Amino acid sequence: MLEHKRTEPAPGQESVWDYPRPPRLEKVGARLRVIFCDQTIADTTSGYRVLETSHPPVYYIPPDDIAQQYLQGAPGGSWCEFKGHARYWSLDVDGRVAENAAWSYPTPSAAFADIAGYLAFYASRVDQCWVDDERVQPQEGDFYGGWISSHIVGPFKGGARTRGW
Repeated sequence: MLEHKRTEPAPGQESVWDYPRPPRLEKVGARLRVIFCDQTIADTTSGYRVLETSHPPVYYIPPDDIAQQYLQGAPGGSWCEFKGHARYWSLDVDGRVAENAAWSYPTPSAAFADIAGYLAFYASRVDQCWVDDERVQPQEGDFYGGWISSHIVGPFKGGARTRGW
């Protein structure tokens, strides 16, 4: 039924329509970076990505590879049926604040235990996010927080009029 919306991937690409539901957690060796206010907030080659049907990957970065001095706990939280309760984080770099720029799962479900305490960043709420040498684009709609690179094709859920897909 959804096949008419799927873009056929070229060699070396992945279609988000081939990702599973429930989502899958994968270790990645790519260099992941987050930049805000000319500061490197995160830089790792020890991240994970969560792959879920119709969504760009969400990358999770270990806390040891994040400049903790810029993080501030944010009020509120959310619930994911697969991962559990999320808490949110804001960034403050020399008075410039990005509200709810990241989230984490302090005690995720067993299938996602490897990302306990890791942070995922919204590409739209920071200045730059990178996978290796490619600057990613934020997933439209900002609800899911996926990072779009040239290695994946959609269409991607999250933007206006995509809820019913």
